[in-house]
Amino acid sequence: MVVKFGVAIPTCAEGLVYKSPFITSDELIQLAVKAEELGFDSIWANDHITTPNYVKRISKVPPNFFEPLISLSIIACSTKKIKLATGVIVLPQRNPVILAKQVSTLDVFSGGRVILGVGLGAYREEFEAVNPSSSYQNRALILEEGIRAIKILLSQKRASFNGQFFKFRNIEMYPKPVQSKLPIYIGGNSDQAIRRTAELGDGWFPAILTPSELSRKINLLTEFVSKLRRKIDEIEIAPQFIVSIAKDRVKALKIFRNSRAYSHLTSLKASTLREQALGSLEERNLVGSPSDIIKKIENYVNVGVTYFAALVFIGESVGDMIKNMSYFASDVMGCFL
Repeated sequence: MVVKFGVAIPTCAEGLVYKSPFITSDELIQLAVKAEELGFDSIWANDHITTPNYVKRISKVPPNFFEPLISLSIIACSTKKIKLATGVIVLPQRNPVILAKQVSTLDVFSGGRVILGVGLGAYREEFEAVNPSSSYQNRALILEEGIRAIKILLSQKRASFNGQFFKFRNIEMYPKPVQSKLPIYIGGNSDQAIRRTAELGDGWFPAILTPSELSRKINLLTEFVSKLRRKIDEIEIAPQFIVSIAKDRVKALKIFRNSRAYSHLTSLKASTLREQALGSLEERNLVGSPSDIIKKIENYVNVGVTYFAALVFIGESVGDMIKNMSYFASDVMGCFL
């Protein structure tokens, strides 16, 4: 089995996973180029528009959030083969017609390298700031309707849609993506996200799950998929983890627990990670020596993981990130390529 690895680039991670300020626009490009040089399959750009409330409380400097699709467009000019993924675009905060046009255009300019990862978003205050007239409770319906609209726009000669939240008529959208079927990965750990993936997705993008949890959820995904007369191998299992790598487990664990990333995970307990226990976060991520992490990856592969997508490399600086990416690429990733 071929195992793939991707890097989360901090388009919108200042104040969350990293300190603020953390990265410049030039460094973002350099980081992506380095990921390609090291042999990573993809880079993943996350999405925020406004600062979450908890970040406002702990950060003296407002974080820079770089728009992910524009960032990936610039990066496409400096790279040749690495996949350009969103991990994830908060679709309930986007117009699906414009988003379809953006990803189709990016796929053409990049030579067919785009993966569109979409999700609900984790912070209620962000949704309500961007969509003050919409109900937070409708996010899932908006997401699913948006995915259906995008799939129609990318595939049909003339697209019309008459939904509850989105309506358009006779849109002729060209150029179409280079890829005959631009892959759509759906984020989320919940049963609803798994059902959504079975119905609409080419990949499932969960986060911070143990092998046993992933195994149970993959079984559920298989059930949903079979009812729809699809096959489970049509869907890429692509979880996200945080990476804290050091010469020994004790040092890696200390770095992890003292990191901004660890604090960020606690902020997600009310949303994305509401099913997870905080005390086990180090077991739910790739924390340890290279040999420790290799064993963890093997455990995940054994339950059906095919893509370690959007790996978040801990670091106090961009230089730290690159050092840890390089360490991982040489001492861990090389064992699976």
